[in-house]
Amino acid sequence: MAIDGRAVLLLGPSGSGKSDLALRLIDRGAVLVSDDYTHIAAFGDTLVASAPSTIAGRIEVRGLGIIPMEHVDGVRVALAVRLQDGPERMPERQLEPFAGIAVPVLSLDPRPASAPLVIEHALRHDLP
Repeated sequence: MAIDGRAVLLLGPSGSGKSDLALRLIDRGAVLVSDDYTHIAAFGDTLVASAPSTIAGRIEVRGLGIIPMEHVDGVRVALAVRLQDGPERMPERQLEPFAGIAVPVLSLDPRPASAPLVIEHALRHDLP
């Protein structure tokens, strides 16, 4: 997902709520980068996310199937969101390496209505 020109990686197993959360973010103005899997590459100290050509501009929506969706490519990664049930209330700041570059990681339950707002707030204030 791209929010204000910065990519957010939504991480979790199949059925964890990634696409549902992505749709709620899109409803708030985010733009799809990639669904299902994402190419990430390091360019110097910058990590960039792109969609594989085979799935670019498509998202799976349960109940509808795979549908076309506006998307962007080549977006700088600013945050990874690990979807999980019951994350800690006040966790320590976490960084995780992706292609050798440390990225802030936010653990988040994707189901609450506030989940998109938490992601936007984390980006706006350089959290977690």
